[in-house]
Amino acid sequence: MIPFLWALASHFNTMAHEGAHALAGALLGLAPSGVTLSPRATGGTSFPVSTRGLRGVVIGAAGYLGPSGFGLCAAKLIETGRATTVLWIAVILLALLLFLIRKSFGLVSVPVAIALLAVIMRSAGSGLEEVIAYGMTWMLLLSGVRSAVGHGINAADAAILSSMTHIPRRAWALLWLVGTLLAVVIGGKWLVLRS
Repeated sequence: MIPFLWALASHFNTMAHEGAHALAGALLGLAPSGVTLSPRATGGTSFPVSTRGLRGVVIGAAGYLGPSGFGLCAAKLIETGRATTVLWIAVILLALLLFLIRKSFGLVSVPVAIALLAVIMRSAGSGLEEVIAYGMTWMLLLSGVRSAVGHGINAADAAILSSMTHIPRRAWALLWLVGTLLAVVIGGKWLVLRS
């Protein structure tokens, strides 16, 4: 069961990672042109113009912090008694991501994720919805750390950022590790104190 859950977490993590690149780009005025997701839980986000300069650095750094950032926002919503809102926001963000998906495994994985959440919200009672929201939040928080540790200095984003900024890959990997661990500490505190 655990390998299945980690595989599922890896795909959700990749959706959040690529979604964070796309969201950062959109917030900085660079609309993404597409997102691809593979069956091996890897992906890519493309932009119609070059993402050099400070905007490119922010977009590049956002990916590995994305799952933890989304998890942190979800933890805050749960702490304030809005667990069901977490599921609605997840469905909305996944639907927005679906519009960016280009020919790839994402045409299957993102609709399946949306359908799974929709079934849960339609047929589950509020107690089960809260359990799912907690589980999804912990999955985002922990998979962010797992991804930052697992990819480390070998992350493609670290190589791209290093070539853009001349800051070593190790520094980017450390930034992501510290950021994701901090999100687990803060988000975990909100979740534990809520329960």
